[in-house]
Amino acid sequence: MRKFIGMLVLVIFVISYAFTAMVIGDMTLQHSSRVVQLLYFGIAGIAWTIPAGAIIWWMEHGFRISRRRDAD
Repeated sequence: MRKFIGMLVLVIFVISYAFTAMVIGDMTLQHSSRVVQLLYFGIAGIAWTIPAGAIIWWMEHGFRISRRRDAD
């Protein structure tokens, strides 16, 4: 069940992130140089991988709290 929920969250996140990054870039960088546009869209194109990686990690591991047995 966790993988199904994670898949839905990941798809919704990627679509909304791409749309938001595109709108922000289009609205704020219309009159900027090509270098600034390239930097923005390059960074925005890579930045989504950090939260997506966290979602994928959660899908695989969950939020388990590990207990050390030798701590007693």
